[in-house]
Amino acid sequence: MTLHHLQADAAAKKYVSIDIGGTAIKYGIIDGTGRILTRSEMRTEAEKGGPSILKKAVGIVQELKSKEEISGICISTAGMVDTEKGEIFYSAPLIPNYAGTRFKEVMEETFGIPCEVENDVNCAGLAESESGSAKGSSSTLMLTIGTGIGGCIVLDHKVFHGFSNSACEVGYMHMFDSDFQTLGAASILTKKVALRKGEPTHFWNGYHIFEEAKAGDEICIQAIDEMVDILGRGIANICYVLNPQTVVLGGGIMAQEEYLKERIENAVARYLVPSIAECTTIKFAKHRNDAGMLGAFYHFMGKRGKIEK
Repeated sequence: MTLHHLQADAAAKKYVSIDIGGTAIKYGIIDGTGRILTRSEMRTEAEKGGPSILKKAVGIVQELKSKEEISGICISTAGMVDTEKGEIFYSAPLIPNYAGTRFKEVMEETFGIPCEVENDVNCAGLAESESGSAKGSSSTLMLTIGTGIGGCIVLDHKVFHGFSNSACEVGYMHMFDSDFQTLGAASILTKKVALRKGEPTHFWNGYHIFEEAKAGDEICIQAIDEMVDILGRGIANICYVLNPQTVVLGGGIMAQEEYLKERIENAVARYLVPSIAECTTIKFAKHRNDAGMLGAFYHFMGKRGKIEK
């Protein structure tokens, strides 16, 4: 069979990809070359718990399977994931009764289609490593900065999971009398600005804070500078251990690349010795909203097959 026929055969295969976040579930169909063909979204309703989310995921597959012949089910999800069993073994209280959710077992028994499951930050790291900002990098540190701070290390196109599937949980890294994500996450930025201005938290969001900082608001500038310093310190500490070729920063707030890039590079350089800093490239995530779906697909193919470029 010629390369052209192999590529055509791969493109003809369709995969359901589901990205389960705390607020929204993004889902769609991806072909065998990694092209996203359809995109949809629904509310997670995380407060209803794990069984409700599993039911939604099954419904998504049923819906898409009625329209296309599906070769696999790829799932990216919040929480700590046992990638062999395809189930959640730990989750924050945001999603009650999520630990123990057996996505892989339920999907494969219900549909007779192979299913693979991976943590959402690991999926984001895979997506950036395979076809995003870190493409061609032999070692990539991915950090997602949002409500908390998530981390992932990708070595030679494979996520490093650690002994018990808990590697790179850097948000819990102790820093001063607190931890990395309590001091450096985007959610802390809004709380800090609101407190200093004596206003309700809902008056402020990341976009508003950056717009005011660009206009010269000293409180917003100072709060961002403090966040950047914490990020620089945390990134440097991780780099001392992992020595990644590329650090990719994701999460909604990282859309402010023009404002943040040089500031974060300078902050990392303050805490990292020059010989390491000079060999560490800091980039901003390319895939953004598609990272979970794409990463889930790359994880599936890494375990089950090969992507035809």
